Amino acid sequence: MKKTILVTGGAGFIGSHLIEELVKDKNNKVISLDNYFTGKKENHIEGAEYIEGETKDVETLITEIPDIVYHLGEYSRVLTSFDDVDLVWRLNKEGTFKVLEFCRKNNVRLVYAGSSTKFGEFDDAEDGENQSPYAYFKATNTNLVNNYGNWFGLDYAITYFYNVYGEREIKEGKYATLIGIFGRKFKNNEKLTVVSPGTQKRAFTYVGDIVNGLILVGEKGKGDGHCIGSEENYSILEIANIFGGEIEMLPAKKGDRNFSKIDLTKMRELGWSAESSIKNYIEKIKNQ
Repeated sequence: MKKTILVTGGAGFIGSHLIEELVKDKNNKVISLDNYFTGKKENHIEGAEYIEGETKDVETLITEIPDIVYHLGEYSRVLTSFDDVDLVWRLNKEGTFKVLEFCRKNNVRLVYAGSSTKFGEFDDAEDGENQSPYAYFKATNTNLVNNYGNWFGLDYAITYFYNVYGEREIKEGKYATLIGIFGRKFKNNEKLTVVSPGTQKRAFTYVGDIVNGLILVGEKGKGDGHCIGSEENYSILEIANIFGGEIEMLPAKKGDRNFSKIDLTKMRELGWSAESSIKNYIEKIKNQ
């Protein structure tokens, strides 16, 4: 059966991998909406249609009503969100409200990418959702999506990603992510910089596993609570030591959680589990 699929953030790290998998089914027409804030045109996948613009303008930019929206197109960094709070508001509150309205008005199924930061635990607080602008806006968005389901009968599912790594990860600049940064520094024989205390635990999850989980949720998931993450947890220092080389400790940063709780119940019910190991991926980087 033919299906039209809209992926917001489709030129980004995770979005491009999702589109790469979706276009393999010739019954899928895949459309990307991306503002290219962190997305890149070199991430375009043959067979998909690309529209440039912000999600707050989704109703005017998307003229073909999709069957399903994978909403990944939001601001997605914790520590920089303190400096970018106006941008986080525009991309994550205004944009997501417009996507919700688009789905409600057109009876479109929504898969929303929430943030595992809301499950974060800190030394001085239990509520991870209030520890940074990014975490707060993402947590309130998941509440809003749930309410749209209750208020308007929106067909939806909410996913949570855990520290995604893999090909096309951003390696440098303000919005680079950890494995990308470490890989680049290792290759350049630079010190690996670790934010103190270094004992922060993360469930590093390969982007291919994330995409497999997302597609499963798109097909079968209902409601909230689809945590897509690895069962393996490593501290930042452990990851740095797997790479090897010299380590430089940096001061602690506001909003940096100790770890995030993960409940894999709903994903296991769908038959999903992470298949890839961060250790193997790091070895592959080191041997390239």
